Amino acid sequence: MKVPKNTMSLCPRCKKHTEFTISIYKKGKKRTLAEGQRRYDRKKRGYGSQPKEVFHKNAKINKKTTPLLTCSVCGFKKYGRSQRIKKFEIVTA
Repeated sequence: MKVPKNTMSLCPRCKKHTEFTISIYKKGKKRTLAEGQRRYDRKKRGYGSQPKEVFHKNAKINKKTTPLLTCSVCGFKKYGRSQRIKKFEIVTA
């Protein structure tokens, strides 16, 4: 799917329609000291390794891509609608 690099959208901070630049949202680095991660590591320790079975039968062949919209006036960031697409291409038009 080809998406334009810039689009007009409503900015909640500016309270008017401004130009937004589109980029792909990428997940940040995992926190090793987060409560869920510590619980998972504690459960994984000792004899037996994985606490839950690792799912190997992947039925879906494409991931959901979430566009990240950034306001060109104030720099406010918001998410676009995430879609299940094979190829997400940002085009300068």
